[in-house]
Amino acid sequence: MKVQIYGTGCAKCNMLEKAAKQAISEMGIKAEVVKVSDINQIVEAGILATPGFAVEGEVKSMGRVPSLDEIKKWIKAKM
Repeated sequence: MKVQIYGTGCAKCNMLEKAAKQAISEMGIKAEVVKVSDINQIVEAGILATPGFAVEGEVKSMGRVPSLDEIKKWIKAKM
């Protein structure tokens, strides 16, 4: 499973990356967290505001840091 974090390195982007890793750890699953910081790739993914969060390429949120429970729910839905 692949989880993507879209952002240029702002504080919220880093918070989202940390939350995603925490959710994966708590769920006890194997998933790759990919940080996408290239602005062209961010735009291509349809991210209009950072940070963006996607599971297996499907964008789940943008412009905010979702809760741990939201992240877990989105990951679980793709399992």
